[in-house]
Amino acid sequence: MDRASGPRVRVPEQRAPEKPVTADALRFTVLGPVRAWRGSQLLSSGSPQQRALLTALLLREGRTATAGELIDAFWGEDPPSQALATIRTYASRLRKILGQDTLVSESGGYAIRIDRGALDLTLAQDLAAEAEKARAAGDRCQARTLINKVLGLWDGEALASVPGPYADNQRTRLEEWRLQLTETRLDLDLEVGCHAEAVSELTALTAAHPLRERLRELLMVALYRSGRQAEALAVYADTRRLLAEELGVDPRPELAQLQQRILRADEELARPADEPAPAPAPLRPAQLPATVPDFTGRSAFVAELGSRLATAEGSVMAVSAVAGIGGVGKTTLAVHVAHQARRHFPDGQLYVDLQGAGARAAEPETVLGSFLRALGTADSAIPDTLDERAALYRSTLDGRRILILLDNAHDAAQIRPLLPGTPGCAALVTSRVRMVDLAGAHLVDLDVMSPEEALQLFTRIVGEERVGSEREAALDVVAACGFLPLAIRIAASRLAARRTWTVSVLAAKLADERRRLDELQAGDLAVKATFELGYGQLEPAQARAFRLLGLADGPDISLAAAAALLNLDPHAAEDLLEALVDTSLVESAAPGRYRYHDLVRLYARACAERDERAVERESALSRLLDFYLATAAGVYALERPGDRLADHREPTQYSGLAFADRHSAQDWLYTEANSLLACVRQTSGAGAVRRAVDLLWATKDLAESGANSKQYEAAAITMRDLARSSDDARAEGRALITLTNARLVAGRFDQAERDAQRAMRLARAVDDPLPSCWAPNDLGIIALYQNRHAEGEAYLEQAIANFRADGNRPGEASALCNLSRIHLAMGNTTSAVALAQQGIDIYDELGHALRGANGRYALGLALTQSGRFADATEQLHDALAVFRDSRQRLWEGMATFRLAEVDLAAGLPAQAATKSEQALAILRGIGGEWRRGNVLTVLGRALSEIGQPGRAQVCWREALDIYETLGSAEIETVRNLLVPTLPA
Repeated sequence: MDRASGPRVRVPEQRAPEKPVTADALRFTVLGPVRAWRGSQLLSSGSPQQRALLTALLLREGRTATAGELIDAFWGEDPPSQALATIRTYASRLRKILGQDTLVSESGGYAIRIDRGALDLTLAQDLAAEAEKARAAGDRCQARTLINKVLGLWDGEALASVPGPYADNQRTRLEEWRLQLTETRLDLDLEVGCHAEAVSELTALTAAHPLRERLRELLMVALYRSGRQAEALAVYADTRRLLAEELGVDPRPELAQLQQRILRADEELARPADEPAPAPAPLRPAQLPATVPDFTGRSAFVAELGSRLATAEGSVMAVSAVAGIGGVGKTTLAVHVAHQARRHFPDGQLYVDLQGAGARAAEPETVLGSFLRALGTADSAIPDTLDERAALYRSTLDGRRILILLDNAHDAAQIRPLLPGTPGCAALVTSRVRMVDLAGAHLVDLDVMSPEEALQLFTRIVGEERVGSEREAALDVVAACGFLPLAIRIAASRLAARRTWTVSVLAAKLADERRRLDELQAGDLAVKATFELGYGQLEPAQARAFRLLGLADGPDISLAAAAALLNLDPHAAEDLLEALVDTSLVESAAPGRYRYHDLVRLYARACAERDERAVERESALSRLLDFYLATAAGVYALERPGDRLADHREPTQYSGLAFADRHSAQDWLYTEANSLLACVRQTSGAGAVRRAVDLLWATKDLAESGANSKQYEAAAITMRDLARSSDDARAEGRALITLTNARLVAGRFDQAERDAQRAMRLARAVDDPLPSCWAPNDLGIIALYQNRHAEGEAYLEQAIANFRADGNRPGEASALCNLSRIHLAMGNTTSAVALAQQGIDIYDELGHALRGANGRYALGLALTQSGRFADATEQLHDALAVFRDSRQRLWEGMATFRLAEVDLAAGLPAQAATKSEQALAILRGIGGEWRRGNVLTVLGRALSEIGQPGRAQVCWREALDIYETLGSAEIETVRNLLVPTLPA
């Protein structure tokens, strides 16, 4: 990234004594209104002319200003006859305010003596100097932080409302400095990879300062690095045209060279500065799990792997793959070796459990997203596709020395995108399978421990004193464990926790070989035998908990959910879970949360199938489903007071949690999202399908959050199919409504319409009021989006009637607000405002915060079209605040977009462009292409009005491509915008 060129405007430094600033000391500001404080008390600085004198003295760097200089500063070449007397009068008044020691008379003039740091301009100069030093030293993050502090000292226009030619000149000079600081900070933003975030600010700045080429240059780079090459080139075209029209000149050479680099798709330009800058994310990821303090044996493997890692600097793709059966100690060995090799990888270590032995192995793109964040990449800069993420990952690792530990891999295909592929980095892989198809990898087959190593590990855990006296019994124990490290650790830990047991007691417990020996000889089944050792020593209640908890599909489980599944009070459940943690059969994921290693979960389920009756297994999962449904329904009720779901949902046998407020309820919902959606997907019996569908209905907010939208849709499809195969029309109708909601969020309106139509038919057949109300409401929304306004009006009037018949006032309010949008689209603004207000009145009466925001969103649209821009802005800002607070990213993005529309209609195109860019960033990955097309259309209009027609054309062409792909009604509107450039 080229640095800003041209002379730098330097603001003279204030000369002042180096004295500490006391609590009641004088302070002054000139980077905004000129003000004076004594401690926290704001002092009166008098008339504008008196402030002009104060300004002139503050900016004299502590030097004396003569009367002639002050007269020139006040009046220039045309002073009044009493100018000198006027100056003396102002000086006398200021002295009374500031004190005689502060404003002093010298040599026929005046001076202000203040402490260092008493003037905001002085602070700004010092911080700017520190920022320059930090940048020169390569600490870009620190430089950014310091410059942001400098810019934060401004409070509007410098020397605001101060009269006189001197103040005018100084105001211009300070504003130029402020702009240069802003350019420097934006330059640093690009150097550390925050290009996507910089686009909206640069768009607004180029609109405010259209002839400032440096800003245009920065905008081109930001757009190019954000993957918007066409827009970047359009900025150059707009700039060239503007300079020719306004000044009759061409762009400066640096701008022309930048255009050529973009045309060539210069790879160097696509990256931040050559030297890696510190980033907000951890600079040196240190993600390795803790190594075990009693690591034993494996000396040959440690030496072999350590040697490979130590020589990684001169190798391309230095990969070592450790394979072996479950429980053989692959992860323990890999973590131990990785810790020993840390000094060879000073830029950090990455770690991930790829969950390869489970039913759902980790997706490579998800892992790459986590790695890129750990390496300092901003969320907005992380691409969507696997190939793009892998390419960015390799580029980020280039030139750095980082060790990547890929634990528990499923196969070679899963890990190939995660390999660094550059000298200096290395990957260490563990897996249950030998990766013979991983080209170039150094393969290590890890076998069981030798008897000596196994006994040494057992002794370290149990203690030399207890083992030394029963060596033969100890050898019997490790032999019964099959010399598998995990089995030895479980058995030894159990013995260490029971001081009354002898080693012989443990050996006697392990002597039964009826099933254990058979399993030890059956490949991966040896892992099951290892777990049998720990399981067989559990108390009956602990064993039951171990078996039943393994039935749940989620990534982890909360204490409250576990208590429900086990049908115990939370205290009793916690005692059992902590006992299982002590035996290493269960892990403590976080306070109050528990998880199984994936192999242990498989073993626990095998135990449940063997040791539990089918009815008990079904009852346990049924209680878990009850818990999630009851709790989620409570969250739903807090968000939607008066909603009729509580009256129409399936009853539950098990009660859920209660929450004091909507925020704690939301925290629970988003924390449990993955687990409760897994519970829904796991539902298989016809007897539970209705409760699972109702759980989906109660968690609709997950579909609109962005974070869980895809998982929610997948669960809705599973429930639709299960309900259909169970011939349960009521469950299928409700499942189809949840699926409609997910597809509306994704912008797939044709699919949503088919689902809603079938849901409405099923609801009529079984007389189910929930989909009978919500299906026509959703069909009305779809018709609105597809410009079928008369049809949409009919659907929504039907929905209103059905909601009223059911006594569902929040639903009625929703339909009224949607009908408001239909009326607005039909040009009936007066009725649109009235309908939206009716909806809001109902929401407010019931205490609906989130749904009330939806009402204000609709009212904001109607007020915009009515020309009441200030009122519209107020409503949309209120809605936006609630959407953010409720983590509704879809609606946060849409409210930001609607505010852009208001700004555009109100004649504020620069603000509209900024908000449109923000909306695009928020809606990334949610909302679908149709909504993106709408935002791009408005962004193009705003850019066109601020003198960037080339970039506007790029936005409109992208929007047109989207609409043509979807067959949307907006095609002609955008075609008309592009008429001057479209071929005949």
